[in-house]
Amino acid sequence: MSLSPTDTPQHAPEHLHRAAAQYGTPLYLYDAAELDAALGRVRSAFGAARVYYAMKANPNLTLLRRLQAAGVGFECVSAGEIARAERVGAGGETLLVNGPAKSDAEYAAGARLGATFIVDRAEEVGLLPPHSRALVRVNPALDISTHDHLATGAAHSKFGVTLAQAPAVLQALREAGHTALGLHVHIGSAIRNAQDFTAAFARLADLRAETGPLAVLDAGGGWGLNADLPGIAREAWAVAEVFGADLWVEPGRYLVAQAGTLLTRVVGTKHTGRNFVLVDAGMTELLRPMLYGAAHPVSALWEGAEETVWDVAGPACESGDLLARDVTLPTPKRGDLLAIHEAGAYGAGMSSNYLTRSRPAEVLWEGGELKLMRRRETPEEVWAAEEV
Repeated sequence: MSLSPTDTPQHAPEHLHRAAAQYGTPLYLYDAAELDAALGRVRSAFGAARVYYAMKANPNLTLLRRLQAAGVGFECVSAGEIARAERVGAGGETLLVNGPAKSDAEYAAGARLGATFIVDRAEEVGLLPPHSRALVRVNPALDISTHDHLATGAAHSKFGVTLAQAPAVLQALREAGHTALGLHVHIGSAIRNAQDFTAAFARLADLRAETGPLAVLDAGGGWGLNADLPGIAREAWAVAEVFGADLWVEPGRYLVAQAGTLLTRVVGTKHTGRNFVLVDAGMTELLRPMLYGAAHPVSALWEGAEETVWDVAGPACESGDLLARDVTLPTPKRGDLLAIHEAGAYGAGMSSNYLTRSRPAEVLWEGGELKLMRRRETPEEVWAAEEV
């Protein structure tokens, strides 16, 4: 089991210390049992719905192969992600190609693999390869309970067609010789209020009189980690039945976030206007706190009688390079190990080489063993493409 924020250091799983000692820090460590459990929760809630993993959450090939072996398809939003899907043998009905500004290369690769395209705007009907299968992404124009950068179903976002436009886009697909499978809705990520899904599904149901029966309703993903999945699933299936449609879902963060822990070591401390614990991971390893204001639970993997409130600061020369604020920790010393939780999604996938930092290694904890999923980059690998 992954360490939870409530675990005490004396009960911290030994494999966290072992992984950091063996592979160094910063380090991404994933718990295979939690990966399997998350997929189990989705399948238990959504039953016969077809599951597509939103690859952008974490595209590591080891994770993709595990999911594919479990019968999960993939939703891809770039040529690189389509190439990863092909690398693990996905294609046909197991592959979706999404995105608001697809390139010619992405259309061609998707068509070659027999993917289903998610149409994001009316103009796209004329850009699809001949005889494509397609869904129309609808923006329900809601006030979404998440960070503005994650609210893809808000009226001001760049995603999808309006409710009024959707029936005409479906008809245009048919007239162009494509297979118009149905509708797609994805209103955001890390959504806090389940009523957002209720409202989105209700607005889609209102289109039934104009669209007629449909083969597929793709209800997207974006569920919060503590969401009532059975409740959301009941509502999604109810709307699918309105259209006489099969239900598809696209979980991303939900499947991988809680399985991932970012391990980082204390470099030192300083006391200015605030108390800072300085660590060897930062915005180049975990961008979400800076980008989304995300609050990741943090656990000290050391003991100490005296506790103080700290800000966890990374090594970048950026004022925003803070992984957490106002965290209560035992007094840290150089070399102590810190665990940052719920980091399996948009952590390693968004990591960067800013400041010529090497992206961290990724390791899987499975069956009592540590298995390397991605080795740590060397500086030479970081600049290799520049040696032209």
